[in-house]
Amino acid sequence: MVITGFSGAGKSQAMACFEDAGYFCVDNLPPEMIASLAELFEHPGSDVRRAAVVCDVRGGEFFEALVSVLGQLDAQGTGPRLLFLDASESVLISRYKETRRRHPLADTGQVGGGIARERELLAPIKGRADVSIDTSDLSAARLRKIVADKMLLRSTRGKLAVTFLTYGFKHGVPHDADLLFDVRFLPNPHYEETLRELTGLDERVSDFVQRSDGIEGFYERLLPLLDYLLPAYVREGKAHLTIGIGCTGGRHRSVVIAEHLAALYAEEGGGYLVDVVHRDVDKSPRRP
Repeated sequence: MVITGFSGAGKSQAMACFEDAGYFCVDNLPPEMIASLAELFEHPGSDVRRAAVVCDVRGGEFFEALVSVLGQLDAQGTGPRLLFLDASESVLISRYKETRRRHPLADTGQVGGGIARERELLAPIKGRADVSIDTSDLSAARLRKIVADKMLLRSTRGKLAVTFLTYGFKHGVPHDADLLFDVRFLPNPHYEETLRELTGLDERVSDFVQRSDGIEGFYERLLPLLDYLLPAYVREGKAHLTIGIGCTGGRHRSVVIAEHLAALYAEEGGGYLVDVVHRDVDKSPRRP
């Protein structure tokens, strides 16, 4: 495995995922050394069977050789799989401000300029990636889970990992969702004074949403669609599917519906690995 992408996009977290899975891991490896490392692993006396390396712009001028090195390895039949990590410029800048680290390409100290230069260098690489993940909205734990689902579960393709991800439209649409469903057509508990400060994890909010006009018709149409799509994704060999359920704030309607769907599909004979992530449930229901 070769891990690359933008500085600050989460490459260290991705490498930790591979390390936890028993991979031999090397950080900041110049491209020319990838081929030498592969040869070393293929030596009869080597006990290494799986390896993951991070190769990025910290390698300076050597990084530009990555495209040709990958091409050579592909021609030899030993080409690695490539994971590319991306993120929006605003998120990358914010992460650098939090860590107070210097961007490797920011000669003048301006992070934005370093990101722009990095984007130029990474453009030829991104198109070659086997898997590309936008980490803008992902926590470290969520990123590790997605990397594991997309890159490590090749032996369990028949067991689809399904994540129901709730979000608020006012906080932005998630970049890593495969399917998105908008449930803002349902009555909003936010406008009920006794429910506003609660979330969809509270039984009172759940009862309010589940009794809403239109929800039965929604389930009557959504469940057959998912019953058709999920097995189709399994046949296609997909390892992980993220289904986004969105409402205005991501605290009430979407949470109730995601919890309901997760319970239904977790009970269906163990055919799916079901997870629920409530991205915005802890955010304030009131405008700042």
